[in-house]
Amino acid sequence: MKKKFPKDIYTEPESDADTLAHLGPLTGMAGIWMGARGLDTSPKPDGPEKQVYIEHAELHPIDAQPNGPQLFYGLRYHIRIIKPDEVETFHDQVGYWLWEPATGNLIQTISIPRGQTAMAVGRAKANAKSFHLKAVRGSETNGIVSNPFLEHAFKTKSFTITVSINGDGTWSYKQDTVLIIPGQKKPFHHTDHNTLRKIGEPTPNPRRKAELAK
Repeated sequence: MKKKFPKDIYTEPESDADTLAHLGPLTGMAGIWMGARGLDTSPKPDGPEKQVYIEHAELHPIDAQPNGPQLFYGLRYHIRIIKPDEVETFHDQVGYWLWEPATGNLIQTISIPRGQTAMAVGRAKANAKSFHLKAVRGSETNGIVSNPFLEHAFKTKSFTITVSINGDGTWSYKQDTVLIIPGQKKPFHHTDHNTLRKIGEPTPNPRRKAELAK
């Protein structure tokens, strides 16, 4: 079903300076986090390999983002993952988590320095403690783009992530990246999951920071 949008595509709604007060289901993710019990299951020539990982994640509020009548509040994030007892980066990822209060739409943008970008989408109510997003190959609105080698060797069919905001102040995620790999009869499910504990508070978004400094 085609979505209905207003005829006026230019007029922007009023926004509030305090992004943290308007993050809805993303509220519990704002801040600086550590997770020491991550588990990655990835493809190898001899079969799946399970790897424990340590994760450092920062999610800081950005100023409200209008697209004409559309209005997003969100978090800019950076994730750095290492293997235990190692310094070298195992996985690096940047992007945005966005929520549209008027519709409940959720977006996660994903960019990794292996030449891959994706956008996963979902929906959630403001008080939701769990939500699910998905990106699929070939979509014009929640698609996946990869460099030529990844497209050849580890073609990404879909990506899903489920986030749970826990009662003890932590939050957890489970994600599944479905890959098409030459020589394998079935798609491979590259999975990751972790629980993150807060180690620092989020930095206020620029507009809010200026407001607090007055």
